Amino acid sequence: MAEGRIPAERRRRKPTKSGVVLSEDVIVDCALRLVGRHGPDALSVRRLGAALGCDPSALYRYFHNTDDLLLALADRIIGEAQSGFDPDGMPWAEGLREMALRIHRCYREHPRVAAMAAYRVTRRLNEFRAVDTGIGLLRRAGFDDATAVRYYAAFVDTVLGHAALDAAHLALPVERREADDLAWVGVYAGLSAREYPQLASVRGHLPLMGGSSFDAALELLLAALVAAAPGEGG
Repeated sequence: MAEGRIPAERRRRKPTKSGVVLSEDVIVDCALRLVGRHGPDALSVRRLGAALGCDPSALYRYFHNTDDLLLALADRIIGEAQSGFDPDGMPWAEGLREMALRIHRCYREHPRVAAMAAYRVTRRLNEFRAVDTGIGLLRRAGFDDATAVRYYAAFVDTVLGHAALDAAHLALPVERREADDLAWVGVYAGLSAREYPQLASVRGHLPLMGGSSFDAALELLLAALVAAAPGEGG
């Protein structure tokens, strides 16, 4: 049994007062909606119980605690990212690019959960499959086993790090997000050229700092992996 899973015999089979039959998927669906609307504070058994029409204690039949549930939310996002993804017919670098784009997109679609969980290890099925796929692509590039694992860690940490940064930015209140973006054409544009000569020389390009650097970072990383790859493996 995977770590964190609750034995099936402990799970509720009867509908709640609102007519919902509880399951892990139903609880995760509800938690994603609540966190998406209200932020991290919504991830509580009290609020979930109220939303599902059940006694909060019923949720402990499915998840040990709210951290266990958070890992399930993170794993759901990983599953969404991998849905329909089949890299077997792709060159290995294209497979990694597609994998990265999918992860980044799905975390941006759930920014408040991403900001809470992008750095966690879920220890669940979707994560197992994603790690297996990523390491497999790097082994196919010809990297030895230890290098494939090490480079996969660098790859996925880069992707998740950018996903978490971009998700946290999206999760900000609109006025704060706009203020941060406008700083590059406002505050920075007015800095003294004498004190900050390098910034002054690239002033016209500083608005680029307001967007995500994910695409540029991904291309740099993939180019480095392609340059380092020994050649097609097994």
